[in-house]
Amino acid sequence: MVGGLVDGVGLSRVCNRQAEVKGEAMVQAARVEGLWQAFANTFGGSPDLVARAPGRVNLIGEHTDYSDGFVMPMAIDRDVLVAVRRRADSQVRLHSVDFGGISQLELGSPVARDDIRTWANYPRGVVYILLDIGIQLGGFDLAFTGNVPSGAGLSSSAAVEIATLQALDALFGLKLQTFEKAKLGQRAEREFVGVACGIMDQAISAAGVAGHALMLDCRSLETTLVPMGAGVAVVVTDTAVVRGLVGSKYNDRRAECEAATAHFARTRMDVHALRDVTAAEVHDAEAALGPVVARRARHVVSENARVLAAVAAFRAGDLTEVGRLMVASHVSLRDDFEVTVPELNLLVELAVAHPGVLGARMTGAGFGGCTVAIMPTGAVEGYVAAVVPAYAARTGLMPRVFTCEASDGASVVG
Repeated sequence: MVGGLVDGVGLSRVCNRQAEVKGEAMVQAARVEGLWQAFANTFGGSPDLVARAPGRVNLIGEHTDYSDGFVMPMAIDRDVLVAVRRRADSQVRLHSVDFGGISQLELGSPVARDDIRTWANYPRGVVYILLDIGIQLGGFDLAFTGNVPSGAGLSSSAAVEIATLQALDALFGLKLQTFEKAKLGQRAEREFVGVACGIMDQAISAAGVAGHALMLDCRSLETTLVPMGAGVAVVVTDTAVVRGLVGSKYNDRRAECEAATAHFARTRMDVHALRDVTAAEVHDAEAALGPVVARRARHVVSENARVLAAVAAFRAGDLTEVGRLMVASHVSLRDDFEVTVPELNLLVELAVAHPGVLGARMTGAGFGGCTVAIMPTGAVEGYVAAVVPAYAARTGLMPRVFTCEASDGASVVG
């Protein structure tokens, strides 16, 4: 600041960001308008409303949520849009703009999976859960579209679930609270889709706050806002290795964590999840647990500690420490939890070797998907120029790179 005025560089940055925000708003408005048109083309007439819910990137705290642990995700500026309109009958018609086709069901009949149009199982799961808790729904038409990359570990499925819940909440006046939506979305994924997920993805999609990550206690659902700070870029790089959670070893990992919990619960009445176990206890129980289950438990316990340390580091402005914790998280996910693949490991290696990158790790469930890195905003261009061709040359795959802004959670937008 000079004489109360923003200096030339600062003014340029302010103006550039204002232009970016304006451009982003125009793009979003065009997406909403495109969804209205797609709805009209498919069902005839206009929707009653449009809702949105964002995807997420998890900065640190992986595979801890289903052990009642700590996570630190942020909602990203990529989302799913859902358009809905009430019907006079009890029929439900679902349409995916991105995948095509219509999936239909009758509210008077049991809600079953659609094994042909599998994209429909996420909104179908929401309908199933709402009916299961006794909510009386009327018929409706629903169309959705998204720009959250599918299968990349950025939680496109949770975004569909939460956007559907947000839309139906507004359409039928259900008056659902934020974390009610998160819990219902989680139930839809677990009980209907078949993925034994934790609460993190649905919670951050419902409750995100612009400019902040969210430290979530997955047991109490208490949240702590973590300001991202100025000049920090969150860069997501997609390996182009698509993974499918239902067919992966995700559910196996959860079962291994539950086996570890059961071991400790036999001698300690207060153990309900690995959240309640110490690193020393895991070390002492390695022989009894067996090498595989012991490694899984060691990851969860150490990862919880890293999340709490990362909150303190963010608050202290110590981004170097945040980066160190992110790398340690990746090593643990690679060696103890064994959910990385060579492409994820390579991207992290290339990232941390690049000047300016403070830290990087895999994000999401693993077995493919994305890495997340933090760096000063000025380092992004050099990161892309160096890492993309190096990764492509060694794998034959072309990664997608995008910088994420921390966004608000679900809302009605039209």
